[in-house]
Amino acid sequence: MTIDITTRAMTSDISPEYALREYRRGEVVWRLSWLPAQHLTHDQARAGMELDEVLSDPEVVYDEAAHLWAADLATRLGIGVERAVILLAQRLAERLHREPLDEEPGSPAAMLSGWGTPHGAASTGARSQHLWG
Repeated sequence: MTIDITTRAMTSDISPEYALREYRRGEVVWRLSWLPAQHLTHDQARAGMELDEVLSDPEVVYDEAAHLWAADLATRLGIGVERAVILLAQRLAERLHREPLDEEPGSPAAMLSGWGTPHGAASTGARSQHLWG
């Protein structure tokens, strides 16, 4: 799992979810694609990206250490793991039912054109496509 962090965005090598930096009332805030209503710190956005990666990994379903890590990451965001699972599942369902994009996935135009725009490794979830084809 790798999270690429720049001054403007955080992206994952296994998930299409992302975080973007914004300015709100003179303050720098971060927003997660899967939790857009919440304004976050840099550290919280990073925790949200890590949480997405942990929850996207089917190999940790029975890994108690991964469950504890996910719970800690969710706490940093002020939500429960169950809520995160629901929000991420909703995002996956939205991507599966969305029309194809005009922009190439992963292009700056696709990434920055809006919160609902998928980008990154795959439009439906890199890990899911990789493991279950």
